[in-house]
Amino acid sequence: MSDAAVRVDTASPVPPYEQIRAQLAALINSGRLAEGERLPTVRQLAADLGLAAGTVARAYRELEAASLIRTRRGAGTRVAPPPPGAHRRDTAELTDGTRDYVAWARALGFTEDDVLEAVRQALRGRKT
Repeated sequence: MSDAAVRVDTASPVPPYEQIRAQLAALINSGRLAEGERLPTVRQLAADLGLAAGTVARAYRELEAASLIRTRRGAGTRVAPPPPGAHRRDTAELTDGTRDYVAWARALGFTEDDVLEAVRQALRGRKT
């Protein structure tokens, strides 16, 4: 995995673990990280990003819970094969992006109604 593949914006309202999780999930779902590809160790990625190891560990745990990665003693952490009959690209990717957008909008002080109206406007292709 390229060192430049994951970046964390410390000024973002989105927690660093969620930024890591979302970026790695997108790389896996898009095929840019292929099945079996090895990810950096928790400690290595934490050092590369200047974060606590627990932050990266949480992102990895969530990716494992989503069956996107597998950690095996001696083999490290690798991109997991997709479950039989499953496609990586599904509504989970849309939900992840939406979660990031909502966190950003809330951090700026927008209400739920504001967020919903902005989405409606975007779907209609209109500017507010």
